[in-house]
Amino acid sequence: MKKILLCCSAGMSTSLLVTKMRKVAEERGLDVEIEAVALELFDENLPKYDIFLLGPQVKFKKTDFQKKADEYGKKVEVINMIDYGTMNGAKVLDFALNLIK
Repeated sequence: MKKILLCCSAGMSTSLLVTKMRKVAEERGLDVEIEAVALELFDENLPKYDIFLLGPQVKFKKTDFQKKADEYGKKVEVINMIDYGTMNGAKVLDFALNLIK
């Protein structure tokens, strides 16, 4: 099972995107876990997930978070602003899965 965590200011705006990503994953028969949390919960979730995606509004945290993720051999990336704004669950899911490979 692949585990994807989305992070934003409060975990609220990414929750809708998570719902859309889960729906696409279910339609494709993929075994994935996708969750959304507030930035403050990044550290405690670091050991639990394979990839971390940041909402565009918090891209300023990427460098800091990537340094922490490097210790676990994991990646932190920023979600494309257009895909985020249009809540394109399929594109964001594909982006995350390609980063895990």
